[in-house]
Amino acid sequence: MQSKEIICTACPIGCRLTIYRDEASENGFQVEGSTCKRGISYAIAEITDPRRILTSTVRVINSTYKRLPVRTGEAIPKDKIFQCMDEINRIEIKCPVKMGDVLIENIAETGINLISSRNL
Repeated sequence: MQSKEIICTACPIGCRLTIYRDEASENGFQVEGSTCKRGISYAIAEITDPRRILTSTVRVINSTYKRLPVRTGEAIPKDKIFQCMDEINRIEIKCPVKMGDVLIENIAETGINLISSRNL
């Protein structure tokens, strides 16, 4: 790995980070440009195991609203996003639903639940 430049989103500052492999350091990477420790953790996680919170909507069948906003309870591995979307697109929800209700347990075998983002 040469080096990679990313913009940190761990806090509102938005530091420009440069990360490269450094076998001499304790975590195996060297991060430059961070103004806080969160930036270092963010950069290493982004290189080794990138994750994202997935937000979407699901179909609702017995409501005046056609769609219900949903999200994953935690960040999921980036390479599982399309598998999660396949599962999300296959389900239909019946009312009533409360914010935080689990709609799909262990979505795409990530160990993370899909939850409702709204009461309906």
